[in-house]
Amino acid sequence: NISGALCISQAWPGMARTIYNDHKRFLETYLTPYPGFFFTGDGAYRTSEGYYQLTGRLDDIINISGHRLGTAEVEDVVNHHVAVAESAVISYPHELKGEGKMLTFLPLKCLSQGYCTTTLPAELRELISQKIAKYAAPEYVQVTHR
Repeated sequence: NISGALCISQAWPGMARTIYNDHKRFLETYLTPYPGFFFTGDGAYRTSEGYYQLTGRLDDIINISGHRLGTAEVEDVVNHHVAVAESAVISYPHELKGEGKMLTFLPLKCLSQGYCTTTLPAELRELISQKIAKYAAPEYVQVTHR
C-alpha cells in the first residue's frame, strides 16, 4: 500500500514526444522529474495486491485564501468517509477572492449501505478541517446519488 507519482518506464504507441514549439518544456515537465521514466502528472495509489487507483493530477492546485492546496489532497480526505464512494474537488470563480473555496461532488455509498445523513456536508467539512486545515473546508458540497 503506497502512494506516489504515476510514472511509465517504457514508451507506448501514441505517447507524446514533444510540446509544439517548446521541446525543452516537454523534457523538463515529463522526463526530468524522474530520470528514466515518463512522468504522467498524475498521482496513484497501489494496493498490496498490485491494483492501481489514480488519485488525481499532482499539479491541480487551488488557491484558497492565499493558500495553495492540491485537489487530490482534499479528495483523499473526503474519500475516507464511510459514505463517500469517490469525490471531485474544484474551485469556482469568486468576485473578491479570485478563486472561491472549493465545491466538492460526492457520489455516495449511502443508498445501499444506509450511511446517508442530512449532516454529511458538515461532517465532511469538519473532517477536512481536522485533517488539512480550516481554510481547506469547502463552502459548497454537492451530494449526488449516482
